[in-house]
Amino acid sequence: MQYDVLITNAKTRFSGGKTLQIALKDGKVAKIADKVEGAAAKTVDAGGHLVTESFVNGHLHLCKVYTLAMMDDAAIAAYTGESMGGAMTAIELAATVKEQYDEKWIIENVRKALDLAVKFGNTHIRAFADTDTKARLEGVKALLRAREEYKDRVTLQVVAFPQDGVVRDPGAEEYIEEALKLGADVVGGIPWIEYTDADAQEHIDRMFALAKKYNKDVSMLIDDAGDPTLKTLEMLAVTTIREGWEGRVTAQHSRAMALYPEPYYRKIEYLLKRANIGVVSDPQTGPLYARVKSLYKAGVRIALGQDDIADAYYPFGRNNMLEVAFLAAHLMWMTHRDEMEILYDLITTNAAEALNVSGHKLVEGGNADLVVLNANSVWEALWSHEAPLHVFKNGVEITAI
Repeated sequence: MQYDVLITNAKTRFSGGKTLQIALKDGKVAKIADKVEGAAAKTVDAGGHLVTESFVNGHLHLCKVYTLAMMDDAAIAAYTGESMGGAMTAIELAATVKEQYDEKWIIENVRKALDLAVKFGNTHIRAFADTDTKARLEGVKALLRAREEYKDRVTLQVVAFPQDGVVRDPGAEEYIEEALKLGADVVGGIPWIEYTDADAQEHIDRMFALAKKYNKDVSMLIDDAGDPTLKTLEMLAVTTIREGWEGRVTAQHSRAMALYPEPYYRKIEYLLKRANIGVVSDPQTGPLYARVKSLYKAGVRIALGQDDIADAYYPFGRNNMLEVAFLAAHLMWMTHRDEMEILYDLITTNAAEALNVSGHKLVEGGNADLVVLNANSVWEALWSHEAPLHVFKNGVEITAI
C-alpha cells in the first residue's frame, strides 16, 4: 500500500469549506489534495467534518489529578477568593495531601486522566510532578511510568516541579536533580512562592543551573497571585536572556500580569519576545489570568492549559482542551468567530510552539497527530466541545484502553 491511512471527505480550517483527502504515511502527513492517487491500508471517511491538528495541553499537574476527594475545600477557597490574595496559603494547605503520596495510587489516577486525554484528542501534555521534601520522587516515578505506557498515544513532557519552593524547602533541589537523573524532561520552578525577591532570584538561578547541567528546558509557575508587585516574570525573562536559554523556557499562569500598570506590561511584553518565552494561561482555574489577547497580538508564544483535574485548586476538568477553550471564550470574552480561531490556535499549533513540539501542523510533511472532529467548524467544535470521532497519533488511530 502506498499510504497507511487515507482520510476522505475532510474539511480543514483553511480549505474554504471544500472537502479534501489527507494521506498519512510513516507518522507524517504525506499528501493533501482534492483527490489523492494511490491505495491506503485504511480509509477513514471524515463525513465532511473538520480535521485539524490534535490538541496540546501546555500545563497539567498530573500527579495531583483526582486528589480533591482526599481533602476539604479550604485550599480552593483560599486560591480563588479575594482576588487571589490567599494563593500562597492555598498551596500550603494543599501540600498536606503529599504526606500520603505513593506511586501505587498516583499511577492509577494518572492512567484515568490520560485515558481521557486520548478520548478527547489531547496527544501532547506538559505534565508537572511535585518534586520536593514532601512528595519526594513518588509523583515523578508515576509520571515517568505513564510516559512509557502511553508513549504511542500521548507524548508526556514530565516536569520536575518544586511546588513548595527551593530556598524555603531545603532538600528540594536535590530531589529535582535526582528526578532529572531518572529521566524527567523539564526543570520546573515556582519562584514567586519564596519569601523575598532575593530568594526568588536564587530559586531561578539554581533551577537554571540544573537545566544547563542536564541540557533541559525550563517551565516555571510565575506570579500566580493577585499582587501587581510580583516580579518573577521579569526575573525569569532576564535570566533566560543572560543564560542564553531563549526559546527553551515556558512561564505558566503569570496571573499578576492582569494587574500590571500599562507601561510595565509593555516592558514585560518586550522581554518575553526577546527571550522567546512561551506563556501558558489557565483562565478557568482562577479569577485572574495573563493578558492572552495582547500577548497573541504581540507575537508572544501563548497557549492554554488544563492546569488541574479535580484537585485542591480546581474541582472539575476532563483533559478536554476544547472544553478549556470554551471556558476561556466566556472568561476572556473571545466570542467573535475570528477570536474563536485564535483560541483554537492556543490549544493546537500555538500551544505546540510554546512547548517546543516541532512539526505540529496539518501540512504536507507535518506530524500525523490529528483529530477528526464531530463538528464542521471551529465555532461548532467549541460550542459542543465533544470528543473527536477519530484521533491519530503518529499516523495511527488511537483509542483509550
